Amino acid sequence: MQAQIMRRMGLGIVVLAWTLVAALLPLSAAPYAAMVMDARNGEVIHARNHDTKLHPASLTKMMTLYLAFEAVKHGEVGLDTKFKVSRRATLAECVCLGLREGQRISLRHLIRAAALRSANDAAVVIAEGISGSVEAFADRMTRTARAMGMRNTTFKNPHGLTQAGHVSTARDMTILGRQLFFDYPQYFNIFSRRSDFAGVGNVPNTNRRFLDAYSGANGIKTGYTRAAGFNLTASAQRGSKHIIATMFGGSSTAARNARVAELLDMGFSRAKSRVAVRAPATPAYQGRDMLVASPRNGDDDPNAGAKTIRIVTAVRTSLRPRARPAPQLSEDMLVAVAEGVDVSISETAAELSLAELAPEALDVSPPPRPVADGDAAEIAETLDTTLAEAAGFTLAAPEDLAALSTDADIEALDAAATDQDAVDPVADATDTTEIAQVTDTSETLSLLATETQVESDPLPQPAVVAQNEGPAPDMLWTGAPESFLPAPIGTDIDLNAEPTVSTAPELPAETGIILTRSAVTDEELATAMVAERFAASEPQVISRVSTSDAGRLWGVSLGAFNSRHDAERSLITVRMAESQALASGISRIRQVKGRFEASFAGLTQSEADRACARLSARGMDCAVATP
Repeated sequence: MQAQIMRRMGLGIVVLAWTLVAALLPLSAAPYAAMVMDARNGEVIHARNHDTKLHPASLTKMMTLYLAFEAVKHGEVGLDTKFKVSRRATLAECVCLGLREGQRISLRHLIRAAALRSANDAAVVIAEGISGSVEAFADRMTRTARAMGMRNTTFKNPHGLTQAGHVSTARDMTILGRQLFFDYPQYFNIFSRRSDFAGVGNVPNTNRRFLDAYSGANGIKTGYTRAAGFNLTASAQRGSKHIIATMFGGSSTAARNARVAELLDMGFSRAKSRVAVRAPATPAYQGRDMLVASPRNGDDDPNAGAKTIRIVTAVRTSLRPRARPAPQLSEDMLVAVAEGVDVSISETAAELSLAELAPEALDVSPPPRPVADGDAAEIAETLDTTLAEAAGFTLAAPEDLAALSTDADIEALDAAATDQDAVDPVADATDTTEIAQVTDTSETLSLLATETQVESDPLPQPAVVAQNEGPAPDMLWTGAPESFLPAPIGTDIDLNAEPTVSTAPELPAETGIILTRSAVTDEELATAMVAERFAASEPQVISRVSTSDAGRLWGVSLGAFNSRHDAERSLITVRMAESQALASGISRIRQVKGRFEASFAGLTQSEADRACARLSARGMDCAVATP
């Protein structure tokens, strides 16, 4: 009896031992593989079993996330697109986000859950949301891997749980990590976050211990299954060097992290300091417009590979209806119409005379406005002697008035001129010369005018000042240039001859003003007129001189900074945030007492107020600078 009991106890111990060995065997028997690569140019620094096909575990999610980024880039989905959680996603094994069937969650939160928490249910939702099913998404993952050069990788699911045929290598995973860094740098920082919000709560990063322990580490993904062991693809940058290392088959998290740290140290010690960066080529897009079809029976080459058919959804022809054709007239009808037009024009021209059609026959000139006697008296009363003096006239002395010629002298001169005209046909020129000589002498010759009557419309006549008409002149003005005196009407003017005698403008007889010619330059006349205008105007006080727009005197101050770099950075940030409100502003940095004040100038008051209000709404410091 006791012997039987002992045999049963021994059998139980043996079974328990084998059970423990079976449980611990995958942890220690997972094959080891490693690869160290210079991320700048793709040069392999260290490799061991790097082409051996192994289970990648959750390193698979790097390709799942790559396809999610690619789908966003090509417009298949958006980061805020909400995917519906299926029953298959809720049944995913191992680590999960805890999603419920029928729940809707955005792609942004699913990416964070898959990258940080390594949630398997989130990976399934991403696959079904982008490709419709897990199988279709896995097929797209494999096609993209081939386009990248991952020749030994085949994907069967988006999460990496152990499945027959789901394999990869240390080399291929290193290539995938480098491709993520260069193709989607805007998303690569997700892998370095210690935690983030994933829709249902904050999720921690499974790689946070290595990120905290290794200097320069910036990602990227961990993985673990019993068949694969503890895997890790890590990225680190120190100075100008950037190393990516991958390890398969670790026995524990601590052992894996220690070994990957050794691999990265090896890479930094062996990598060259100065290397030309050569980014890898982006793989061909394998999205929804790619359809893979198998050859059908009856094809010319039944043994040929699968055909790739590209579905083009762009509109090739315009949907706008065609315009209705215009009616076409026959040539005979066109000729008949042209002949009819010519005949109509000829008949119309015969009926109308050229005089009736000439524009000169139209009386379009308005009649001259008559000048009343009251207006002339008002002009005489308001005549300002100051303006005459500013124009270059001077007041004649009384003895000059007494020396003026009488009517008898004028009649004698006229008679002599008439006799001379009968003898000498060029008497006009001689008389003009003599009068010019007399005018240039010191004795003042009174200005004479002839009465001219035009048979057509009456025009204003020059004034004739004589002693027998009106009161005696009480003042005489001399010194005005000939440009102020019009030439006699009805006489021929020699453009080549020097002007000698001019007629005075019409003025009332009672003023007693006579204008004579004198040598006054245009510069002196202009100076006198400007001085008169300046004396008559009120002085204007200018308090501010500015060459810019008078309305753009406001600005927006962003505060003072400790360094010029900080001030410039603030200006760039604010201009990018409010490019429209500050489009016309001028960036300025002024150093005041060791600090640097950043501001925008050249704004209107409304632009400055609006820009400062928008910046305050964003939580930025600003103040309106008044002129």
